[in-house]
Amino acid sequence: MTLMATLFLLVFVTELVSWIGQSVLLEFFYALYLRIFYSSTVTRQRKLKSDILLNKKELLQTSAQDQFAKWAKLRRSVDKGLADLEKLNNELSSARTAFSLKFKTALWVMTTGLQFVIGWWYRKAAVFYLPPGWLGPLTWWLAFPFAPAGSVSCGMWQMACRRVIKVGERVAKELVVPNGGSTAGQVPTEQERKEKGRAGKAE
Repeated sequence: MTLMATLFLLVFVTELVSWIGQSVLLEFFYALYLRIFYSSTVTRQRKLKSDILLNKKELLQTSAQDQFAKWAKLRRSVDKGLADLEKLNNELSSARTAFSLKFKTALWVMTTGLQFVIGWWYRKAAVFYLPPGWLGPLTWWLAFPFAPAGSVSCGMWQMACRRVIKVGERVAKELVVPNGGSTAGQVPTEQERKEKGRAGKAE
């Protein structure tokens, strides 16, 4: 029972990650990562951007001929601010690249990789046994490849869980957005707009 629940949970989490989207999860956890480990850097970046904009605005309002000393000081301030901002951007860009690699690796290990490991480790174990003669000659297929005869193997159980979860996902989507429902008020997709445009030209 523990093996059955563990495999189902792993398949469910894997499908949930696929449904939400890896990029969405990456953005969420990266924002959290920045808030915890790079809070001061992000704060400095925001302040520097604000200062640069203010100095640029003042620079545009300052005459290089009539107020050359002030203009030169503002020009140096803007150049220094841009150089410092580029350093901070490079630092945060490197942090994002490293975090993205670690996050994707950890996500794969905790979902797909863990499924492979558990499936291999328990390749000869039975997730559960079927009633004798329940499926007749097809019983051997559910034990494929190495589980005892009359049982369901880890691989077959994972396939069944994945199939049931995908069916449940489609049913849930249809309940939320019925295919046969009214489309009034909905924004047409790009493909629909192209097809409508071609139809109008044909007329």
